[in-house]
Amino acid sequence: MSTRPTSDRLRETLFNVLSPRMEGARFADLYAGSGAVGIEALSRGAAHVEFVERAQPALRVIRDNLQKLGIRSSIAVHAASVLSWIKSRPQRRPEPGFDILFLDPPYDALEEYEAVLTLAEGALAPGGIVVAEHRRKDPLAERYGQLLRTRVLRQGDATLSFYAIPPSF
Repeated sequence: MSTRPTSDRLRETLFNVLSPRMEGARFADLYAGSGAVGIEALSRGAAHVEFVERAQPALRVIRDNLQKLGIRSSIAVHAASVLSWIKSRPQRRPEPGFDILFLDPPYDALEEYEAVLTLAEGALAPGGIVVAEHRRKDPLAERYGQLLRTRVLRQGDATLSFYAIPPSF
């Protein structure tokens, strides 16, 4: 009951913006909930999707959804907190980075946004981006470490903030 799915309309907007980047992309669905965003990434041409979720009921839903759709390859499901998963990435090198990180923590968990966005650059492939869904009334910072906000899309009560590392870094 505490899972708040990304609305169909917002998900469509997200993937319309991401469409030029999707073919062959490595995509991470952080705070994956039902896995709908990651599954959509696969359907839009992503080569590999990783789902990160710690809530056992949500993990069951992700696994059930993947099974019902017959998706068995090009995925990984991590039963972990996003913060512990992203902190452990440097130890897993030379694992490739992600072209797109999508994060959608519970809107009230404002500290999660800052903590994950501060570490996200270490999980990105060169030229990769981070997209954070958040409540419109709780804007995110312009910069987290090397990540600079490049775009903001508002739809209803939700906002998508896009971050990238500027080429000068």
